[in-house]
Amino acid sequence: MSNIMLRNVIEDDLPIFFKHQQNHEANHMAAFTSKDPSDWDGFTTHWNKILTDKEIIKQTIIVEKNVVGHISCFEQFGEPEVSYWIGKEYWGKGIATKALREFLKHITTRPLYARAAKDNAGSLKVLEKCGFMITGEDSGFSNARGEDVEEFILTLN
Repeated sequence: MSNIMLRNVIEDDLPIFFKHQQNHEANHMAAFTSKDPSDWDGFTTHWNKILTDKEIIKQTIIVEKNVVGHISCFEQFGEPEVSYWIGKEYWGKGIATKALREFLKHITTRPLYARAAKDNAGSLKVLEKCGFMITGEDSGFSNARGEDVEEFILTLN
């Protein structure tokens, strides 16, 4: 899985992103997801806001001509933050790490932040491989889990 490419998100990517969002385990690991991952209208409304917001940098992750996920940089809590979602069928292949490394070549703002549920070992490993360090903790209500979930705040300086 070495030939990873990033390109701008296009509307044709949305049905694939939506399919990725349908996976129960992926929602559980992401924790902080939409209230109803099966709501197509809510999904497209959310993504249309993202697509029209010039301040959000959003890229589709492509591997061997397949859309495997997305990665973005946006402002959250007044700070620049990076986030990504990889379809579950592509987990464990180094795709997230390679995609984030490539993305970080173009996102030069520092410090840059990321968040991950404390039990999301895969995402924490990706972030740490890319130079992020745990610098804080937070918690919030997780729609995917129906309860408060503790998360780590990570920083790339």
